[in-house]
Amino acid sequence: MTPQFELTGIRYVADAQTILHDIDLTVAPGEYLTLAGPSGSGKSTLLRLLATLLTPTSGTITYAGQPQASYDKIDYRREVSYCFQQPSLFGETVADNLRFPFEIRKQAFDDAQATSALADVALAPTMLEKPITSLSGGEKQRVALIRNLLFTPKVLLLDEITTGLDLDTKNIIHALITKLNAQGITIIAVTHDEGEIQAAHRLIHLVNGTMEAQHD
Repeated sequence: MTPQFELTGIRYVADAQTILHDIDLTVAPGEYLTLAGPSGSGKSTLLRLLATLLTPTSGTITYAGQPQASYDKIDYRREVSYCFQQPSLFGETVADNLRFPFEIRKQAFDDAQATSALADVALAPTMLEKPITSLSGGEKQRVALIRNLLFTPKVLLLDEITTGLDLDTKNIIHALITKLNAQGITIIAVTHDEGEIQAAHRLIHLVNGTMEAQHD
């Protein structure tokens, strides 16, 4: 089976500081990989390299058997979706945010699809017209997540998206991510959450930009 990702000798240097050292990593399609480790260990940097938000200083990344750099970035990011730790919403309402994925694909907004996506994260249909300024942190994170999922990606990159959320909201997000992984979506998640680390399917620790022993 062709790996979803294959990283060979990945090194990343910023401001004369080496953030990642010679990372070799293979991720299979449909895998659920958790990245853990202390702050500043390079976890988010690795995720951003996979998302094409950063470019490796040296080494190679292949995606679905092809060099990452050979893909059109817009097409690539439709398949490899990155979720930020701090959700970034725009416009005035929740609907403005959920229309965006349709607009960039030049498709008509599907109200039923958006309503169904809200239900997946325990939000009511009335949320569509709710001003984003009135949303709680947990609501913002759920809206940002489903905005990324209205058109199902092949890979979901999650950068500490449950940090600071209450337990109920975490459970809602965990349930959705587990469901997506069961449908074959590859999940790569950065976390400091001890519960998420304990529940990891496959766990990799990064320390000072170097991968430690892997745990399955």
